[in-house]
Amino acid sequence: MTSITAEQLLREAREQRREKAETRPPKHKITDFTDLADYRLRKRQEFESRTRRERHNSQKDFSRARSVWIRALEATGYRNHSLWVQYAEAELRNKFVSHARNVWDRAVTLLPGVDQLWYKYIHMEEKVGNVAGARRVFERWMSWRPEEQAWLSYIEFELRYDEVARARGVYERFMECHPQFVTLEKEKGEEEGIEKNDAVAEKKRFQYEDEVRKNPLNYDVWFDYIWLEESEGNISRIRDIYRRAIANVPPSEEKRYWQRYIYLWINYALYEELDAGDVERARGVYKECLNQIPHKKFSFAKIWILAAEFEIRQLNLRGARQILGHAIGRAPKGKIFSKYIEIELQLGNINRCRKLYEKYLELSPHICQTWINYAGLEKSSSETERARAIFELAIAQPALDMPELLWKSYIDFEIWAGEHDRVRQLYERLLERTKDWKNWISYAKFEAHDTKKDDQNKWCVQNARRVLERADNHFRTSAPELKEERTMLLEEWLKMERNFGELGDVTIVLAKLPKKLKRRRQISSEDGLEGYQEYMDYIFPEELQARNLNVLQAAYRWKKQQLSTGEAHEKLYSGSC
Repeated sequence: MTSITAEQLLREAREQRREKAETRPPKHKITDFTDLADYRLRKRQEFESRTRRERHNSQKDFSRARSVWIRALEATGYRNHSLWVQYAEAELRNKFVSHARNVWDRAVTLLPGVDQLWYKYIHMEEKVGNVAGARRVFERWMSWRPEEQAWLSYIEFELRYDEVARARGVYERFMECHPQFVTLEKEKGEEEGIEKNDAVAEKKRFQYEDEVRKNPLNYDVWFDYIWLEESEGNISRIRDIYRRAIANVPPSEEKRYWQRYIYLWINYALYEELDAGDVERARGVYKECLNQIPHKKFSFAKIWILAAEFEIRQLNLRGARQILGHAIGRAPKGKIFSKYIEIELQLGNINRCRKLYEKYLELSPHICQTWINYAGLEKSSSETERARAIFELAIAQPALDMPELLWKSYIDFEIWAGEHDRVRQLYERLLERTKDWKNWISYAKFEAHDTKKDDQNKWCVQNARRVLERADNHFRTSAPELKEERTMLLEEWLKMERNFGELGDVTIVLAKLPKKLKRRRQISSEDGLEGYQEYMDYIFPEELQARNLNVLQAAYRWKKQQLSTGEAHEKLYSGSC
């Protein structure tokens, strides 16, 4: 084993220092102010470029983290407030204030009863100096009529910024919202000798117990009672209040009386799943709720969907399918079908989606949006002929809720497929059913933009013009009473001619436009009063020509009558002589 002397160490250190000096870039010599300005500009550009790269990399990395947060919140049904807090604080740590503000805003919207979210939101706005924004958050919070401490925090906030008048206004609203707390302060003074929070909670319990005893069907009071117990955190007491509340079934089997009652069940199930963490209890709550609803008279799609989503969160896909299958059998609502189809589509089960669409359309063939969605499924699967067959079945239905939307979707589909001859056939079939002026305009615009090559522009304009001439001829001969519709058609035609540029000819339309006249007509109201109403009348050129011809004919008849009368008088006078 050889020993290393101090001389060797010094020699190696000197060589390393020499190597570093050789690899280090030479120092830039600054001789005048121009060199100094160039040097500063170059350094600033290097710094800004490095900063942009680091910011871009950090944003790219955090965008991936952000998607993880969103998936975590989705998995809990957006009910876990701790996740919201962690998500927003992560945004703040990375100095994404706008993103954090969006997170807080969504959190307090979904969970307005969680005080911690409001306090955190307000603290952030104060920290960044947005006092007006913090005040807006306080106002949103106060609209939910929160507990006393929230109001007191708002008052302290205003006093911190010397807004005494505002604080006084908040205090007055606070006393209107919670007069019995004020009473406790007057009677007991400050917190000396008593546990104020316990006294307030106990007094509220007594008040809620009295109210539910008088009217057990007042579900709003039950909700307030439940929120009070949830703030205390006693699980057995919370469950007891929930059980007592849901035991008060509405006596009338009318859906409007059950809507508020069902939300008791929903909150109960979410509490067991998210707060208490008891999955089996939550499953039992959903099952018991579904058994309670009289599905033969009415049902709630929301509770079926929530029960299915609960099973999906537990990775029980079979259970979710069973729930949705029972829902279709007992309460075949559109929302249930849509949710079931959405789940199967995410899993890539196209055949299951087709069966669900067919089942839904068998029950409700008049809903156009379902036909459109079904055809869209086949279109996305590159099944063009299937999609076309679905559209044909749809337009053949005797009754449809939105036929114009269905026809438009069918036409757009054929335009997407590049089948322009089929598009023309569809327009002609549509015009056989209804000759609305909007359909004529849509047809003409299609013809005007049916350009595959530049030398076809003139041909397309001529085709569009022929469609519009047919439309004008229809309104002129077959529907002369629809003057306003014909006028709107001609005005759209005029716009199109102007947009045709050099190929357009506005004189064709200008010769057809009517004169607009304000007229008055006598009307009678239901109580027997009479009055006049102004309306717009349209006089078309052919009507003016007809009127002028009638005037000439009347003048000719009058002149002829005058001549005949003169001759008779002349004969009478000569005979008497």
